[in-house]
Amino acid sequence: MKTTITSWADEVEADYVDGLPPSKEHLDGDYKHVTEYKFNDEGKKVKVVRSFKIEKKIVSRAVAKRRNWTKFGDSKLDKPGPNSYTTKVADEILMNYMGSKDFEHTQDPLDAGKPIAKCRICNGEHWSVKCPYKGTSMDIESKAIAAATAAVGETSKTGKYVPPFLKEGAKGRERDDSSAVRISNLSESMTEDDLEELVKKIGPHTKMYLAREKNSGLCKGFAYVHFKYRKDAAEAIEILNGHGYDHLILSVEWSKPQN
Repeated sequence: MKTTITSWADEVEADYVDGLPPSKEHLDGDYKHVTEYKFNDEGKKVKVVRSFKIEKKIVSRAVAKRRNWTKFGDSKLDKPGPNSYTTKVADEILMNYMGSKDFEHTQDPLDAGKPIAKCRICNGEHWSVKCPYKGTSMDIESKAIAAATAAVGETSKTGKYVPPFLKEGAKGRERDDSSAVRISNLSESMTEDDLEELVKKIGPHTKMYLAREKNSGLCKGFAYVHFKYRKDAAEAIEILNGHGYDHLILSVEWSKPQN
């Protein structure tokens, strides 16, 4: 008698709630085979068999503790592990956390310590727009030097006359400090406007410089003022030296020439 081969879909019992038998799991060594039944897009019963390889991995204590949590809601009766109907298992992503010392070793030694930006005014490690000396005499002097340098580059090409002190490799003119004074013991809140107000009644001045901290922008406690005439500088020393200003006693003296 010839044996009739029937389809598994005809053999499954139809007395289930949704017409499909429950899923089954079968262990075979290091592999777990899961058999599930469902309807496809055409409304036909299909059987899906998936195989998983069982691997043991060491995880953190928090992950191991989370796996023992009791499921709730619609997944209250689910078995341990993810449910394929409610959970999509993606590729596992491993993260390697690095300490500060490890991160330093991975940095390029050529780029280590290299400043991100360099100020054109004070050569500090910050952008020029955020320089505390912006708008001061130092900024004006740096712009003048940049303009003179650009003029030298243009005139050298056209054959025009270039002053000796602006020629390449020549030393610049020595700064004349004969009419410059140094004002010390200034408060941290001192500004260029305050310094201008302090010395403008004595006589005209060509430039002034208020020393500031690079990070905080506060006054370092001293400033330089270059008067147009030496007699005005001498008068400033006589008037301001020992003068009380902003709860402090000012100290004014001749500016010492820089080496």
